[in-house]
Amino acid sequence: MNAPFPSTASGNDPRPPLQLLIAAPRGFCAGVDRAIEIVERALQKYGAPVYVRHEIVHNRYVVDSLKAKGAIFVEELDEVPNDAPVVFSAHGVPKSVPAEAERRKLLYVDATCPLVSKVHRQAERQIEKGQHILFIGHEGHPEVIGTMGQVPDGQITLVETVEDVATLPFTQEDDLSFLTQTTLSVDDTREIVEALQAKYPQIVAPKAEDICYATSNRQAAVKEIASGCDLVLVIGAPNSSNSLRLVEVAQRMGTDARLIQRASEIEPKWLEGVGTLGLTAGASAPEKLVREVVDRLSDWRVVTEEVITTTEEKMVFKLPRQLTE
Repeated sequence: MNAPFPSTASGNDPRPPLQLLIAAPRGFCAGVDRAIEIVERALQKYGAPVYVRHEIVHNRYVVDSLKAKGAIFVEELDEVPNDAPVVFSAHGVPKSVPAEAERRKLLYVDATCPLVSKVHRQAERQIEKGQHILFIGHEGHPEVIGTMGQVPDGQITLVETVEDVATLPFTQEDDLSFLTQTTLSVDDTREIVEALQAKYPQIVAPKAEDICYATSNRQAAVKEIASGCDLVLVIGAPNSSNSLRLVEVAQRMGTDARLIQRASEIEPKWLEGVGTLGLTAGASAPEKLVREVVDRLSDWRVVTEEVITTTEEKMVFKLPRQLTE
C-alpha cells in the first residue's frame, strides 16, 4: 500500500526535485517501545535516579532523552548503589547478572525483549535435553552475551559465518541444536542454517524462527524500495545490529546505502545524481528522527514523499507486573 504525502514544490522553487520512498514498517518495534516505557515508568514509580545497565536500546537520541529524565547508564552492576533501582536492557543479560542483583538485594526490573527471552528459554530446554547449542550471532553483541550466558560454559558454541561451520569439530553422532540472535540478516542466517543442516543432518531446529518479526519486516520493506532508489539512508546506531543489516540489505540489491544517526550527518554531496532516495529506520530509532531527516533533505531539494508499506505491525508486549501494580 502506497501512501503519498503532498509535494512542497512551487513553480519557481530553485531546489531540484527529490522523490523520497519511506519504508514501512520502520523504527520502533514492540520490544523497544516496552523497554523505553519500563525506564520511564520506573522513574515515575521510584523517582530519579534509576540506573540502567547498558544502553536500554542502541540509540543515542533515546539514551540521551532518558538521561535528561533521570536515568543513569552504567556498564556493570558494581556501579549501582545498593539502594537504587536498576533496569536491565532490552538485549537481555547473562544469568549471572540477576543472580548478582539478588545477592546484593537490588531492586531490579528486567526490560529484556520478550522475543529474546523466548530464545533464552529455548536454550535452557535444549541444554536440559543434553544438546550442545550452536548459536548463530555476532560476537560481542549484548544479545549474544546474554543468550550465551543462559547456559553453562562449554555447552554453547558461537557461529558467525558459513565459513565457521566448516571448522566446527562436531560429528553427525553428536546431539546438536541451533538458535539465532534475533536481529540478524534473514538471508545470511538462512545460508548458515543450510550449511549447518548439510553438515549435521541430525541438528535440531528451534520450533519457530528466532529472528524477530520486526527485523524480518524491516528488511523486507527495504528490499521493496531499494531497487527503485539511487541511495538508501538508514537511521540507526553503529552498534545497532538490525540497523546495520538494513544497510547491507540495500547494498546487496546494488543500491548505495548509508547509516546515519542524525540528519546533521547527511552531506549534500551524497545527493548528487540522486533522483529517488529511500529512507528507513532501525528498530531503536524514533520516528522523530525520520521527520528530522525529511526536513533536512527539504533544505536542499523539493521533496515528494511516498510511504511504501509492506505489512502492518500490531505487536504489543506487556509491561513487568512490578510496574503496573
